[in-house]
Amino acid sequence: MHSVNRDSASPLEAGVAQDFEPVEILAGNESGGLLLLCDHARNELPQAYGTLGLPRAQLERHIGYDIGARDLTHTLAARLGAPAVLTTFSRLLIDPNRGEDDPTLVMRISDGALIPENAYIGAEERQKRIERYYRPYHETVSATLDRMTASGRPPVIISIHSFTAIWRGWARPWHTSILWDLDPRVPDILFAALARDPALIVGDNEPYDGALRNDTMYKHATTRGLAHALIEVRQDLIGNAQGVADWADRLEPILREVNAVEETHVVRHYGSRADPSRTRQAQRNRT
Repeated sequence: MHSVNRDSASPLEAGVAQDFEPVEILAGNESGGLLLLCDHARNELPQAYGTLGLPRAQLERHIGYDIGARDLTHTLAARLGAPAVLTTFSRLLIDPNRGEDDPTLVMRISDGALIPENAYIGAEERQKRIERYYRPYHETVSATLDRMTASGRPPVIISIHSFTAIWRGWARPWHTSILWDLDPRVPDILFAALARDPALIVGDNEPYDGALRNDTMYKHATTRGLAHALIEVRQDLIGNAQGVADWADRLEPILREVNAVEETHVVRHYGSRADPSRTRQAQRNRT
């Protein structure tokens, strides 16, 4: 794992992946009450995996990573003085925003692209990727949260993602979206703040649902009772340096607002819509 000295690297510098630390750590004020995460930060692969049998151009698409998310995370972390934990590997190697038992943990087909080296992956190789890449990321997040909570101020967790502007021929209307489960503390503030700009179309659990059992937010926020939200930004809006700067300008004061609310630093368990007991109850209610 490697840390980034904020003075030695531009937030927007792509860099060359070394072979191969699975986690990027941005140092920050661990007693400051805010941790940033980026699950799909890069599209790099360890040398031994080549391009997973794909043309390199496929890895440059959204199937390889969340375009713009790493740059936005770097910029926000620097401005807020907040620590951040990011992955360094493509989501096609293994997706850290899934539970270990999720069948889409290692994608065989993604948005029409067959990933040759994943198509017939066996249990041994799957487990190797879990141990070498997936778990180090989550262990780093967990250890960081342990230290931050021990400082006396339970942190707010903000996860930064991005989504494609067009999906299967349909132009997605949202500029940004908030993904959340049952804990409304951070989402309520984000929705209210973003609504102050009438030009923005803000999605509520679009184009994905924020309740996914054993994903990153479930694993590290829901189970701990920590206030949290996942922020999605449309990729065409943060695909270059100016777009990243514009969205950092928009989100920085809102995240400061979130961090200033004491209720967001209280440990409180809301459970999850993805919990089996709630799922069974919902099914009973429909019958």
